[in-house]
Amino acid sequence: MSSNDAAPKSRFLVLHDYGMGGVWWWIQARSAREILETFAWIEVVTDPETVAQQEKDGELEEVDIDAPRMPPGLDGLRATRHAQRGRPGFGALADRDVVYLRRRWDEEDDKDDEDPAVYLMEVSPDGRRIRQVELAEDGTAVKSGPDDWPFNPPIVDLFDPELVGLQIGRDEFEEQWARARQLDVGR
Repeated sequence: MSSNDAAPKSRFLVLHDYGMGGVWWWIQARSAREILETFAWIEVVTDPETVAQQEKDGELEEVDIDAPRMPPGLDGLRATRHAQRGRPGFGALADRDVVYLRRRWDEEDDKDDEDPAVYLMEVSPDGRRIRQVELAEDGTAVKSGPDDWPFNPPIVDLFDPELVGLQIGRDEFEEQWARARQLDVGR
């Protein structure tokens, strides 16, 4: 048993936000960081009003982080994180205030996508986009921000070791942001 295993546990409200909804749990853990290192695609919710409302509702499942079995949904998120642990780059971006990434559109099943694009993203510590530039193959660039998106779930998990290879510099992002035209919301 490590010294961390002896630390007292507290109750944390967590959310797996998948865009059009989310799944919530209470997790007994030694720290918020321990939760983030144990489960992929989870955010620890600290907003006092949200925590108070969930406490009042009293309908969420509560689990101990050390339990051998997790409820459906949470079990897969733990398995994903377990597979990432130990790989080079695991957690390398997790403590950054802002991360800049370059990603190709990766919807392989989207056969209607005739215009593949690259996305440059400015990402917050919770994995949500702050700003984004879409670079089309024809060289056009379109920028957008939170006011342009109907919802803004986390799009990356900053503990994921694969993100390290997608990282770009702030200067590259800002250069593309400056040359891009604003998204036409009515398109």
